[in-house]
Amino acid sequence: MSVLTEDRPTAALDAALLLASGVSKSYRTPDHLGRLVLEGIDFALREGEVVAILGKSGSGKSTFLRILAGLIPPSGGRVDYRGRPVTGPVQGIAMVFQSFALFPWLTVLGNVELGLEALGVAAAERRRRAVEAIDVIGLDGFESAYPKELSGGMRQRVGFARALVVNPDILLLDEPFSALDVLTAETLRNDLIDLWSERRIPTKGIVIVSHNIAEAVEMADRIMVFSSDPGRISAEVPIALPRPRDWESAAFRQIVDHVYTLMTTLPGRDGRRGARPEPIGLGYRLPDAAVQQLSGLIERLTEPAYNGRADLPHLADEENLDVDDLFPLIEFMQILGWANVSGGDIELTPAGRAYAEADMLPRKQMFADALLKHVPLAAHIRRVLDERPGHRAPAARFLRELEDHLSEEEAERVLETVINWGRHAEIFAYDYDDEVLSLENF
Repeated sequence: MSVLTEDRPTAALDAALLLASGVSKSYRTPDHLGRLVLEGIDFALREGEVVAILGKSGSGKSTFLRILAGLIPPSGGRVDYRGRPVTGPVQGIAMVFQSFALFPWLTVLGNVELGLEALGVAAAERRRRAVEAIDVIGLDGFESAYPKELSGGMRQRVGFARALVVNPDILLLDEPFSALDVLTAETLRNDLIDLWSERRIPTKGIVIVSHNIAEAVEMADRIMVFSSDPGRISAEVPIALPRPRDWESAAFRQIVDHVYTLMTTLPGRDGRRGARPEPIGLGYRLPDAAVQQLSGLIERLTEPAYNGRADLPHLADEENLDVDDLFPLIEFMQILGWANVSGGDIELTPAGRAYAEADMLPRKQMFADALLKHVPLAAHIRRVLDERPGHRAPAARFLRELEDHLSEEEAERVLETVINWGRHAEIFAYDYDDEVLSLENF
């Protein structure tokens, strides 16, 4: 049974609880240039479904969730809740945040009652509903406790109770389990799934932003994968598995592998993932990956346990790597031509194996050659330095070029990343005091 698809669905977006049509979001930068964060997103949440949104850091997932909640306006397109435009916070839509966002001077009961007070609910009714929500979420007995007295998991339960007490149609969850330890996150996630499956909460639809692929496969009926620069829905994965879902089953692992592939394979020349990779451009959002970590992972992949090939979920588990740590390394390996990703597996190319087997000095030369060949920004910096009589150039010169493509903050990060790579490869030097790139040591 196939439950996988890579293309956007063609199903009609009617009869939706929540409907986003052509949603875009841009921010004005200090130099008055617009930075496009989201572009042309069409999305529908239907009654009775849980939808997960996955994407790399910076893909606009949380921004999109806040637009759905009415917390920030879109720059283009619109959002409708039950056929009416969302122009601000809407009664019927509640949100749970990663950071708990509790008021430390209020008790558990006071924090949960707060939303009802804002709605003008009478004191006695507020108390009744808050106590009921606290009981449902498993915090009865802690009504008079303050947030500082609670563990992280208990504080997040308060966040859920505060969202559920207003009887929301739609629950929006922004990485609600990511600040918790593994066991606490699993317990809270299972409790939420049980409440949903047993219809013990009034919520009719859930959207969850996550960075945990297995968590998304466990919870969702559909997974939307966001691409970056700007954020778009690049793929949709429907999940037709009955609940409760077994993480070890073949069908579950098949979907996890597929989503890993979608999120780690660079787009091909024809726009499809898995085709021949498209060369990156000067303003590409380079992954924040350290060379030492890259070398360590490549060396690990050549050991007998992997023999040059590994299942990505298994690799993440075995090496204790969060996907936000693993994905930049995988992307960097693909950019350099040292690995391919397909079917949820990563496999070293002959060039990647040669790098792993080389001694330090030949390895450094291989890295330099790959950097100049496959990373246009590194090649551009080196070319400018070669052509200048003094072989020196201020970093600000390249930063201005990057800001034509990226936000100021992201341009600074990308330039710092390529400077670190270039210094390791010894293709240029950098003076941090003067902020000048040069060939002085070569």
